[in-house]
Amino acid sequence: MIRDFEELELSVKSMGCRKIAIAAAADEDVLKVKDQVEKAGLAVCILVGDKAKILEIAKTLNIEINIDSIIDIPDTVEAAKKAVSLVRLGEADLIMKGHLQTGDFLRAVLDKEVGLRTNRLLSQVTVCQKPDGDGLMLITDCAMNIAPDINGKKMILENAVELALKLDIQKPKVALLCAVEMVNLDMPDTTDAAILSKMAERGQIKNAQVDGPLALDNAMSLISAAHKGIDSPVAGRADILVVPNINVGNALHKSLLFFAGKSIASVVMGAKVPIIMTSRADSPETKYLSVALSGYIAKNS
Repeated sequence: MIRDFEELELSVKSMGCRKIAIAAAADEDVLKVKDQVEKAGLAVCILVGDKAKILEIAKTLNIEINIDSIIDIPDTVEAAKKAVSLVRLGEADLIMKGHLQTGDFLRAVLDKEVGLRTNRLLSQVTVCQKPDGDGLMLITDCAMNIAPDINGKKMILENAVELALKLDIQKPKVALLCAVEMVNLDMPDTTDAAILSKMAERGQIKNAQVDGPLALDNAMSLISAAHKGIDSPVAGRADILVVPNINVGNALHKSLLFFAGKSIASVVMGAKVPIIMTSRADSPETKYLSVALSGYIAKNS
């Protein structure tokens, strides 16, 4: 089992470089990440975008660029399509969003004819160190699905379980987060959680132990769970937190960064390959670790 980001990074380095197609790469932050991951030996980047701008930015930042690594496509929509095609043709292992609108990027990824879509829902997963330091934990979905229905939550959960298994977390314990740990008919998220828990119990969700509704405190703390009288293999031991909506997920993700100062990585699951789609506000460390995480997943697919 991968227990921390240092171990993850070392594992990726030992696997050999992966190729990342970066869509619309003419951006300072993108080129800084490209420089960092290449120097660390995590990946080799194919820069798809406005060649003149890429070289101008690189010169300003004093970053060396191999001209042969640039595919000159100034239009960002077309750059996204080309980056997707590189992955489809096996010329790149991963795809990363550069400086373009998220909608334009996702349209290229999800194109029915030439994209990377599957029959699964795309969902974002945040990865961080457990509070006790004993391994990594996952939080989902913090960035993509606004208010998923119960079927959406099931697919979000299953994407996270797939990622957990790739990180060698066997039979991950999944907590379905709500404001309370009791089913309340006036709170639909609690009934969704109860139904999903029963579905897992009946084998409709595989390879995981699922329980909910659970509040954050009793999902993460054995002491809190004991105070509430909760007898559950998941309570206090969660490997995966499934949030009820994007508001909760976004706040939790950013709280880890800005209140707790935690190192985090993120990835979008559900496509044919992991998707690196960090926010412009994310730190260089988050972007670097997200590349490492995606590279590890791709190598273990």
